[in-house]
Amino acid sequence: MFLLNGTPLPMDMPFEADGIKYPANWLRLVSVEEREAIGITELVEQPRPDDRYYWVTDNGDGTYTTTPKDLDGLKTAAITQIKATAGSLLAATDWKVVRAAEGAKPCDAETLADRAAIRTASDANEAAINACTTVEELAALVPSWPTKDIPSEQEEQAVDAAETTAAQ
Repeated sequence: MFLLNGTPLPMDMPFEADGIKYPANWLRLVSVEEREAIGITELVEQPRPDDRYYWVTDNGDGTYTTTPKDLDGLKTAAITQIKATAGSLLAATDWKVVRAAEGAKPCDAETLADRAAIRTASDANEAAINACTTVEELAALVPSWPTKDIPSEQEEQAVDAAETTAAQ
């Protein structure tokens, strides 16, 4: 953002200074020295703080005033999100566990290990959230999850069919 005598100058808009009219692209084309010669200063705007963690007020001068939100409420929301993510990751293989419980086909060890890894990661993420003592710590926290492509039920059935055909 550029300021002329304390007044913001929008980019790509014509303006007038000391009786001289400047075209819309002038600010982009000239050097810093040329801008400063007519009294234009550049104001470097701060990145906007994360509204998920702070009440944010734009001060109008490229800065923001922040007030942290309630830490306990933020922790509750973050843990709810962790549980939802874990549930979503587990849902991809729920059908295998149900199939095994109904006695159709045992669940393979790899799937059970993957599900255990998801639950372990969920527990670790929740512990990390609960360990946060400030909103800043919570905002900086990045949950980690095991990375693995989990085949869908249809993909698994296609593999089962191929194995059955190959065995015949």
